Amino acid sequence: MKPLTREWVDKAEGDFRSCERETRARRYPNHDSACFHAQQCVEKYLKARLQEAGLAFPRTHDLDDLLDLVLAAEPQWVGLRPAVAQLTNYAVVFRYPGPSAGKADARQALVRCRLVRKSVRLSFGLKD
Repeated sequence: MKPLTREWVDKAEGDFRSCERETRARRYPNHDSACFHAQQCVEKYLKARLQEAGLAFPRTHDLDDLLDLVLAAEPQWVGLRPAVAQLTNYAVVFRYPGPSAGKADARQALVRCRLVRKSVRLSFGLKD
């Protein structure tokens, strides 16, 4: 694995752990944060896969756009589209005044995040 790819993976794992922690919290859970970190984890994992494949990518939080680019290297990941489509909104929607995420939102975000994370980690030969 390229060194910069490893950095992307490490950052993605930090977001994954934050999402898990907030989703499990019994006292003072931050469901908005869980959703945000799920989105960030997936964004960084997709960018890691693009980095490893030598594919250029823009500065974006749009997971659909990133998935479109990744499909050149991993065409079988087209099935991840529903998961990334929902997570894309979490980059911004719960970060500012307006709607807030609930427990169900946070749990679904974590499920979607785990799905994408597993696919990317398998492509790198990493344990789930």
